[in-house]
Amino acid sequence: MKQFNLLVLVGFFLSFSALSQSDKYSFPIPNKKQLAWQEAELGVVFHYDLHVFDGKKYGQGGNRIDPVPNYQIFNPKELDTDQWVRSAKAAGVKFAILTATHETGFALFQSEVNPYCLKAVNWRNGKGDVVKDFVESCRKYDVKPGIYVGIRWNSFYGVHNFQVNGEGSFRENRQKWYKEMCEGMLTEICTKYGELFEIWFDGGADHPDNGAPDVLPIVQKYQPNCVFYHNLQLAETRWGGSESGTVPYPCWATFPNPYSHGGDTEKERMKLLKQGDPDGKYWMPAMSDAPLRGFNGRHEWFWEPGDEAHIFPVEALMNMYYNSVGHNSTLIMGLTPDANGLMPAPDVQRLKEWGDEIKRRFLNPIATTSGEGNKLEIKLSQKQLVNHIIIQEDIKNGERIRKYEIQAWLKGRWKTIGDGECVGQKRIQKFDAITTNKIRLLVSESVETPQIKNLSLYHIKE
Repeated sequence: MKQFNLLVLVGFFLSFSALSQSDKYSFPIPNKKQLAWQEAELGVVFHYDLHVFDGKKYGQGGNRIDPVPNYQIFNPKELDTDQWVRSAKAAGVKFAILTATHETGFALFQSEVNPYCLKAVNWRNGKGDVVKDFVESCRKYDVKPGIYVGIRWNSFYGVHNFQVNGEGSFRENRQKWYKEMCEGMLTEICTKYGELFEIWFDGGADHPDNGAPDVLPIVQKYQPNCVFYHNLQLAETRWGGSESGTVPYPCWATFPNPYSHGGDTEKERMKLLKQGDPDGKYWMPAMSDAPLRGFNGRHEWFWEPGDEAHIFPVEALMNMYYNSVGHNSTLIMGLTPDANGLMPAPDVQRLKEWGDEIKRRFLNPIATTSGEGNKLEIKLSQKQLVNHIIIQEDIKNGERIRKYEIQAWLKGRWKTIGDGECVGQKRIQKFDAITTNKIRLLVSESVETPQIKNLSLYHIKE
């Protein structure tokens, strides 16, 4: 390993340890940016690239290999990033991410180091900057902006899984050039658009010792408050193991390795991604992701004509919400503007319907409380129907609960109506409706004293 990389890596582990480990406790806690990311709970990622404009079905395999024949097809005449962000915010999202580059390699901003960018197209006389417009729209509507950077694949420059095509010194020279170009693009993104909430590397970013761009020091230097996701040195969040918008239960925010794709076998790796490790030494919460146009046999991250029938219905979106946000995971929904530069009307409508349904169910609890200790009780002034409970730990002090029961006062005695193990940022637990005036949370196993920032009761008509 080069001396510079070694020093950076050692410094990173020391700083990461200081952020992730409490001097007071023997288990990991989140740093401030991880805490903000988990508390956001719901975000979106906007996918936009050249092939949105070709009128064809998107094929990922070919898109990674075959350059788009004519990049002048990029011509979103009605581009309105305000409309994008408004549509996302109607669903209740707290952050939004844009694909500044994806697998074609085309950059949606004004780059001084990558000529394959918006400078090269006729749209807006070569002066357009979708990243700039997007970030400004996010700030206008109080949505935190993030950027998705694709450097693993680049069909225009012939890069496949970080490696450029060619042999011998020709390939070595091109590999060095590509590495420097990617580092330059990332520096532009990190320095030209203000503070970012998250930087997401497409498929991860390899380790710089393998010849890949050295991305971690750039993000740490210029965007110290930005969530880093991810390379083989660090992952501050992790992929939840599928693109279904869900994670299984339990899903712990802790992990055994500082990078997210650990595990000796593929089976072990996938289990760790989906469930985490309650005894893991590193704080690395799970992301659940899915495209909005992923229903009824489709799975489309990019806009294509005639896909409106494949927008998830509200019921399916709520199922995702319960099994992501309600399972201690942050849900990121994939959205894609059309070739005119607008979020399609059916997508906009569905996002609003989804946001309205989330508020209808969870905005107004019957009762709520908070507290410390192994027992927390809610007493109602009269008997009421209850069929949902939300539990939230104060995760800035770590995940402490290991096993719990929910009990209700029924027919003169306490009866267990639900149980579980992982709580974390949020556990949504539903059950057959009961009528009661007392419900309590009993924690039977924990590390340190449980700290509950929210225990809320609901009766929801589905």
